[in-house]
Amino acid sequence: MMSPVKATAQKAADSLNGQNPVVKIVRTVMRAAIGAVALSKEEIEAIVNRLVEKGEIAEADGRELISDLFERGKKGADEAVGKVEKVDSVLDQRIESILNRMNIPSKGDVESLSQKISALSQKVDDLNKKIGA
Repeated sequence: MMSPVKATAQKAADSLNGQNPVVKIVRTVMRAAIGAVALSKEEIEAIVNRLVEKGEIAEADGRELISDLFERGKKGADEAVGKVEKVDSVLDQRIESILNRMNIPSKGDVESLSQKISALSQKVDDLNKKIGA
């Protein structure tokens, strides 16, 4: 079973794959932050375990504290992923707007033209076969 931290890290990575360079930088920062959270998790568990061993808190309270802290961390990470996705969306819209103002075709425009060229090439090949036959 995947830990909540690893699941959140995977979710962040999956949601940001293949994005523009700015978002790639944000993704790198997010990975570093998630790595810090993973280290913090181990440290938190060690501290709580020491408190339990010393008898300063009950074992059940220690487990509850760890669980609560991890849930808060997961919620914060999920919110961060949502914010990064929103920033990505806004960046994409602004970049698309800038490209339109500069009269530069978008990736979708190029792909559409490529499909039309392929279709026309196929028709030309078909006509050449009919003429040659």
